[in-house]
Amino acid sequence: MAESEPDAPRFMDLTVPEYAYMFAFLQADGHLYAGTGQKGRLAVEINACDIELLHEFRRLTPYYSSVTERTRSTNFARTHHSAVWSLCSLEARTLLNNLGLPYGRKSRDIAPPRVRYSTRDYLRGIVDADGSVGYTGQGFPFISLTTASAAIVSSFISYAREITGSERTVRRNQRDGIFNIIYVTEAAHALSAHLYYPGCLALRRKQAAADGVAMWVRPASSRPRPPRIKWTDDMDRILLSAPTIAHAAAELGYSWSACQARRWKLRRGTAPLSV
Repeated sequence: MAESEPDAPRFMDLTVPEYAYMFAFLQADGHLYAGTGQKGRLAVEINACDIELLHEFRRLTPYYSSVTERTRSTNFARTHHSAVWSLCSLEARTLLNNLGLPYGRKSRDIAPPRVRYSTRDYLRGIVDADGSVGYTGQGFPFISLTTASAAIVSSFISYAREITGSERTVRRNQRDGIFNIIYVTEAAHALSAHLYYPGCLALRRKQAAADGVAMWVRPASSRPRPPRIKWTDDMDRILLSAPTIAHAAAELGYSWSACQARRWKLRRGTAPLSV
């Protein structure tokens, strides 16, 4: 049974920032195993350099759980030093399962919880487990997410739109059916600063990377990209009926290159007429 202090928040109350983050991390990186009868366990294995996060999970859990370390060979390294947090309580596992942590394989099935939850803490947990924050090789700040879940990517895009104003449309890649989404420059700066606020629960290395992104200032010699054009049905008709691209660009007020690219897609059927 759970043991908690009288004033402590209820375990996995997802309106509590730490639990919203923890639940998201468990959805993305945790594994819920079913055993015979009432047996089973929840396990999270991460790089040993991030072991402090697992100790935080243990502190936040009012059921017996353990943190251990192990070294083994993997497909990526001859020796891999990892840390594992394990929880066996049936009561705790049932609660987590009811909130949306499936047993077994789950990468496509996970989705934001249906109960009230702290959205930015939940999404930070998803990014910590399945995303990246930092600088590109060209020196631009970025924040990215890789996931197989359509529900997760939809939630991430919708929330990022509220924070940054940036629109995104993504599809699963053909090779492995994964969604890859990335925000750079001003959008990355705003989103990472919002998700990784001071004092939040997070992987220390990603918090440090987000702090670095928050310090980014666009160089005076670098101009931001113009906002993405939202093509409408009327705009497409003007573009297709204009005698030249230059005429269309003048009437629509957009650059020649933007109009040329849109008309090329429309005429070849790679972009449908806007509705």
